[in-house]
Amino acid sequence: MTSAVPVVTDIAYQDLLDDPYPIFRRLREIAPAVFVAPAKLTLVTRFDDIMRIERDPATYSADNPASLVNKVMGPTFMRKDGAEHAIGRKAIEPSFRPATIKEHWAPQFTAIAERLIDDLSASDEADLFSALAAPMASLSLMAMIGFRRMPWQTLADWSQALIDGAGNYAADAEVERKAMQASADVDAAIDAVLDDHRSHLNPSILSSMVNADPPMPIEGIRANIKVIIGGGLNEPRDAILTLVLGLLENPAQKDGVLAKPELWPAALEEAVRWISPIGMYPRRVTRDVDLSGITLPQDLQIGLCVGAANRDGSRFAEPDRFDVTRPKQSHLAFGAGPHFCAGTWVSRLTVGKIVAPMLFARLRNLRLRAEAPPVVRGWVFRGPVTLPVRWDV
Repeated sequence: MTSAVPVVTDIAYQDLLDDPYPIFRRLREIAPAVFVAPAKLTLVTRFDDIMRIERDPATYSADNPASLVNKVMGPTFMRKDGAEHAIGRKAIEPSFRPATIKEHWAPQFTAIAERLIDDLSASDEADLFSALAAPMASLSLMAMIGFRRMPWQTLADWSQALIDGAGNYAADAEVERKAMQASADVDAAIDAVLDDHRSHLNPSILSSMVNADPPMPIEGIRANIKVIIGGGLNEPRDAILTLVLGLLENPAQKDGVLAKPELWPAALEEAVRWISPIGMYPRRVTRDVDLSGITLPQDLQIGLCVGAANRDGSRFAEPDRFDVTRPKQSHLAFGAGPHFCAGTWVSRLTVGKIVAPMLFARLRNLRLRAEAPPVVRGWVFRGPVTLPVRWDV
């Protein structure tokens, strides 16, 4: 026999933003899927259930007209299944080929990181959010997209407004206003460069889109660039900060990674498991279905909480602990199935092979500031929003 989706009403939305993990633990214990009233969404929090869902896109569809992503950004390939999703991914594929990443993007990303860390080394303390991670992610993504040069803060502000809008399950009117303004600003930035990319084929994402066969229509270009700005900026930004935070809070593990640089990739994977930058994304149930004993009705909107699944104790031992030496095991921080994140290899390169190793190599005795502890926030998107550090000069 199956049961209806249980409802939880005694959760404060602010608690989800501040520290969702105790809530996630409670939801996992209640049922495979739970309607959380303050979030206005049915949440799935167990690792095995999310893997089952991601393997069955016919039943759990990304094509979700009610998605906030569609409202804020338009119909993106991230909210499509099957052939429509494949066409969208194929249109950006040239920008993400391994050879393009190695030969074209890696030197540019290295140069950006060197400039930012050069600027850092002139002082002896900084907040790594604003001094390194945010500009690194913004400048790198600006280059990849193919925008004209602009202050890094502009793209970062657009990204934050768009992801806030995509996660606006509390229906805050001001959050919606800012998201829609950012959407219009991105459209204008695309229009300013699109003819150049159409005329001059290059490795940028806009060039790949407009020169695809067939070319992506302007509505698709606009929507897909917005979803790339959202996930493509905050994910590497927050991964940089989370990796640094995990190592600084665990000096023995930090020393182990610095002594064995081959551990950097494992350290990054553990960081994004521990605090998953993209913590939740939606799906639509296309037919009545049983999920581990709970009946999900047709057209129900569900949220796949990968940030919760990545701390599922049935999958990971001591899941709340950052542990670089954890046995290798797949996680869901980059998604799964057909919607596995297209930018995964770029993120692994930028964070685990360029920025974090360079930061620890260049800033001697990098450490947290006891008088200014870091702040981590969010649940749909989660990461440090401040990371004050100090080092020896």
